[in-house]
Amino acid sequence: MLLPAETARYQKHLNLPEIGTEGQLKLKQARVLVVGAGGLGCPVLLYLAAAGVGTLGIIDPDTVDISNLQRQVLYTTEQVGQPKAVMAANHLRKLNPEIRLKIYAHALDRSNARTLIDEYDLVIDCTDNFAVRYLVNDACVLLGKPFIYGAIHRFEGQVAVLNAPLSADALTVGIAPNSVTPDAESQNAVRRGPTYRCLFPEHPNQMEIPNCADTGVLGVLPGVIGTYQANEAIKLITGIGHPLSDSLLMVDLLAMSFQKIKVRRRADADAAARRGWEEGIKVGAAAAAQRKITPKELADRLSQGEEIFLLDVRERPEYNICHLEGAVLIPVNIIANNIKRIPADRPVVVYCHHGIRSQYVVDYLQTEHGFTNLKNLQGGIHAWAREVEPEMEVY
Repeated sequence: MLLPAETARYQKHLNLPEIGTEGQLKLKQARVLVVGAGGLGCPVLLYLAAAGVGTLGIIDPDTVDISNLQRQVLYTTEQVGQPKAVMAANHLRKLNPEIRLKIYAHALDRSNARTLIDEYDLVIDCTDNFAVRYLVNDACVLLGKPFIYGAIHRFEGQVAVLNAPLSADALTVGIAPNSVTPDAESQNAVRRGPTYRCLFPEHPNQMEIPNCADTGVLGVLPGVIGTYQANEAIKLITGIGHPLSDSLLMVDLLAMSFQKIKVRRRADADAAARRGWEEGIKVGAAAAAQRKITPKELADRLSQGEEIFLLDVRERPEYNICHLEGAVLIPVNIIANNIKRIPADRPVVVYCHHGIRSQYVVDYLQTEHGFTNLKNLQGGIHAWAREVEPEMEVY
């Protein structure tokens, strides 16, 4: 039942016949995992906390950066350098002390994805990482969990409800305390909508993937798309309206245009998820050989005279602003044609502005060319300037 304080807090929901007390109780009982507390995660978390979703899981390994504040409205300037998951939870507790918050200040990966996701009724994908999106998809499909996809690029965004039961009555199945993950037989008995692999069957080449650190993004765009994701979550939990369970919504804020594209579930969606999970385990084993390196660790090793090949994968104008002494510039878009310039017989540290492009390069070189001597500079040259060389010019 709703407590008196909850009745007062959610009065406007209770006044809606479509939600009412029954719907608000479903929200109170729901457990939602939000993967990523960045641009999309901020509005999702704010609105679901305000709506009274009983348990919110927040998973994000990153810290707040000054460049986040243009669009990540959960954070303040004073919180720069602090863990996003912790800072987000602190804000949400003040917004709504009636809900339960679970903090995971680490990455979602194959070692923890199925265990974590199995604790929740619904997952909301708010990441900007393709590998994590496929990971969320495969885990959710194998566990029979619906998830809500969102993506942004410059002025455009996408939203879809994936792997969700298509029967209106089935949308709330499992949205209750201590629900049990359905077994394979019961999963197959429920007709479900498309998965992420139905939308995008092939994992894109990491070297060709744009990200907002490079291309930019309109600050309000994640607010719009994240709010749509939160709206779809409320509809799924309460069983009202028509969720985007068989459609991809595409939004263009410059043209102020909206387009819905019908999408069908692949006949082999379950098998594709299973293959993806198993292949990911193999790739993960290879990736385990790759180690990240902090700016301070790199500085110590360089000061000791260790012969390290420094690979800068940014663009020439960025390199001209600042770079590590002795670094070799090979921009991301020409890495594939310059493999022979990268040594395999000594340590190689790859870096970019914030560590995103360089991680793609490390993944590419490891999986496609068998390199085992690579390290990605955590936080990129931006972190180096902050932690090691504060007099360095930054951008």
